[in-house]
Amino acid sequence: MNFPTMDWTILMPTIVVIVTGIAALIVEMLRPKQNNNLIVGVSLVGLGYAAFLLFQQIGAPTATTAGGLVLRDQFAVLAQLITVGVTMLCFLFSEGYLREKRIAFGEFYPLAMWAASGGMMMASTNNMLMMFVGLEILSISLYCLAGMARREQRSEESALKYFLMGAFASAVLLYGIAFLFGASGTLDVSGFREAMQSDIDHLKSFALLGLAMMIVGLGFKAALVPFHQWTPDVYQGAPTNVTAFMAAASKIAAFAGLYRVLAGAVDLQSYYMDVMVVLAILTMSIGNLVALVQKDVKRALGYSSIAHAGYIMVGLLAHLNSPDKINLGSVLFYLLSYSLMTVGAFAVISLTAKGGKEGTRTQDLNGMWKKAPLAAGSLLFFVVSLIGMPPTAGFFGKLFIFKDAWNSGLQTLAIALAINSVISVFYYLQIVRAAFVDDEDVYSPQMSSMSSGLRLTCILCILGIGGATLFAQPILNVTNQAGKELNVYKHDIEDVNDDVVDSSVTPVPGLTGSEAAGG
Repeated sequence: MNFPTMDWTILMPTIVVIVTGIAALIVEMLRPKQNNNLIVGVSLVGLGYAAFLLFQQIGAPTATTAGGLVLRDQFAVLAQLITVGVTMLCFLFSEGYLREKRIAFGEFYPLAMWAASGGMMMASTNNMLMMFVGLEILSISLYCLAGMARREQRSEESALKYFLMGAFASAVLLYGIAFLFGASGTLDVSGFREAMQSDIDHLKSFALLGLAMMIVGLGFKAALVPFHQWTPDVYQGAPTNVTAFMAAASKIAAFAGLYRVLAGAVDLQSYYMDVMVVLAILTMSIGNLVALVQKDVKRALGYSSIAHAGYIMVGLLAHLNSPDKINLGSVLFYLLSYSLMTVGAFAVISLTAKGGKEGTRTQDLNGMWKKAPLAAGSLLFFVVSLIGMPPTAGFFGKLFIFKDAWNSGLQTLAIALAINSVISVFYYLQIVRAAFVDDEDVYSPQMSSMSSGLRLTCILCILGIGGATLFAQPILNVTNQAGKELNVYKHDIEDVNDDVVDSSVTPVPGLTGSEAAGG
């Protein structure tokens, strides 16, 4: 039996996150009662080391290892790096929030790191079985995290709803993978090409059916309409730090998986492109329109997250429609800015937790500008960026995606994005207005004091958004290689076999050359 040579450089960031989760769990069992400071410290050190390892791989050549199961390309490295950063930001403010909510479960930290590791696996593979394993690691951890507030009925309800609907979506995805395997005999995304090149008609039908099922399964995780129904309920019921993590890290993983699947199914683009365009428009429109009538901040941001999924899908479709002209730089820039804005907004909302209770209605933010001026100012900054007002990172993110969609021939999507950005102004401003209401006769809720971790989270998110604003073009230059490997599908595969460095002796099953790298 021949065992593939392992390139541990590619595997090490994910391994570090997993091992740090195990270490944090051991510390949790030995820690002083209801004191998670050591767990937080261990977790941040481990995540920081993983981020350092990923920084070293920026610009590294595309490579595979573990017999082709694990892939390193520019998209994978940057998506993993954003995921690790999001996890660290969530950890910074979580301890103060959990104490105010009186949730003494230190298990949050290892579970969140294992969820992050699952997302990292999804971003770094073209193998459908490996992607499914990553999805399940991510999902099972999130099911547990959503129900952490065990004394609250809505938290238990959100966990159960998320589990039942998520299990169904995962089953649909797995069924789609089975159809693809039956049609092509491979678990790699190259199976779509092999099935479509077959002379047997029913194999092509199997590939189409498999693709449809995979889009359903990953669309659920990305909160695309009509697979979005779980989002507002779960966002509202889950603890706010879990919601922040879920809104950012889960979306990065879902879109990484969608990219790999849709890029691999480029030969089926004539079948799926129109459908995905309609889904993107529906996702943007329904997310924003329903958010207009929400009175709960977390539900409003839940629908906002759905709308942003539509924006990200616009950028992804622009790249898939014109891979020779459009790379994934705009998508990665938007994922970065969206993650910072969303985590920051939910971190500020966590201030409404005090004495074991938490108010998430819009009016529960009343008077924040007097009680916590830094939090109120931060919320204003995050919301302005979420709207996409210039000159924030949110504005540049939407502008880059708009230009990509327009230049790739998807003008309808570009116009829909612009219209929906205007619609979003109304419900975002309602949130900000509530934070700056100071009429005691209206409503004056209790708020907890800002912990040092929450203060640091707000500052880092503001600096991150500001940095992305000032250095938007340099960031795009760093990400301009992401997605270019997809160009291989437009040419003869045999002409580009030497473009990929294979770190393992065994090539990617069913893929050759740069096709292994591009998804």
